[in-house]
Amino acid sequence: MSSKNIMNGHIFLFYAFDVGEEINLEQVVQHHHVTPRSRPLPPYFKNYHTPLSVDLVGTAPHCEEIKLHNFGVISLRYRIPFSTTLDDLRTTVMAKDEEYMEHSLRDAGVLFSRIESNIKQARFFHVRNAYVLIQIASLPHNNGIEDVKREHGDNIASLLRFEKETLSEHQKNEIIAGAFSYYQKDLVIIDIDAAFICDDEYEEVLDLFEFANVQHLELQYFDRVLDTQLSIAYDQEKKSPPFTAYLPFIGGMVSDPVGELNKLKVDISVITDRLETSIKLTGEAYFSILYQLLSQKLDLENWKASINRKLAIIEDIGSIYQHKLEVIREDLLTCSIIVLIMLEILMGLTR
Repeated sequence: MSSKNIMNGHIFLFYAFDVGEEINLEQVVQHHHVTPRSRPLPPYFKNYHTPLSVDLVGTAPHCEEIKLHNFGVISLRYRIPFSTTLDDLRTTVMAKDEEYMEHSLRDAGVLFSRIESNIKQARFFHVRNAYVLIQIASLPHNNGIEDVKREHGDNIASLLRFEKETLSEHQKNEIIAGAFSYYQKDLVIIDIDAAFICDDEYEEVLDLFEFANVQHLELQYFDRVLDTQLSIAYDQEKKSPPFTAYLPFIGGMVSDPVGELNKLKVDISVITDRLETSIKLTGEAYFSILYQLLSQKLDLENWKASINRKLAIIEDIGSIYQHKLEVIREDLLTCSIIVLIMLEILMGLTR
């Protein structure tokens, strides 16, 4: 089949911005900063991760969905229809990704300015992330997944890597190797920054792609926060704590780096756990396979492992710091008792 066949579909652009530690969704609605939008999520999402869908006047064209997540994230989704060939689609996707990166920055910035007072430790923005999904209704004369690999593999591989030139055979095979079909006429190929899906019934998978992009964003953000805290902890280790830190009761009120580290550890552990358990895919074979492939390509497990290692290091640093303070406090207490005994003996001799 010639690659000049016209294909119809959509380009979905997912953008996510981490804008703070926490967004108070109830206050956002109460203060009428934005207009809430009633939109049910797919049944595989659990209730405690229900984001707030909102309408924002004056957004860029094709802005389909804007969501506020209570853990400090703004996510946007754009749906751009197309009718072109796979060859020409490469250029279209690259141009739209660059164009809408700027649009998303502006739209998220406008929304942030409206809800900033309802964000804890607000900042635009800590980290941002993007993902692209190319959806087509069907491939002409497609008789199965092997036909697609053989006839369209070069174009799809270059499309998913945003390359105008044809990739090497090795790179193409690496990308296409993960292709899978659940039904006879559908096809899904997932890569690091983009995915290709051939299916008419695709609406429910959009939320899954959006969630994976948000999860990827938060894991990157937490990893960066932990790097910063490890640097601070290392610097503190090289410095002597202030004298007040050794005093019982008072030391905890004046300076408590251990408490701060433990609070950070708890906050990150809770959010990462909720992100990990926010979707329940038991009994959903298609979504389960799709999410596993997304997790592999976005390297979510390695990000989680990196965060867990750094959390363990922070816990060890906290334990060592606390142990050092306790030893010095015990020594101070022992010295105080000896001084009091000496004073008592001295007073007795004086009398």
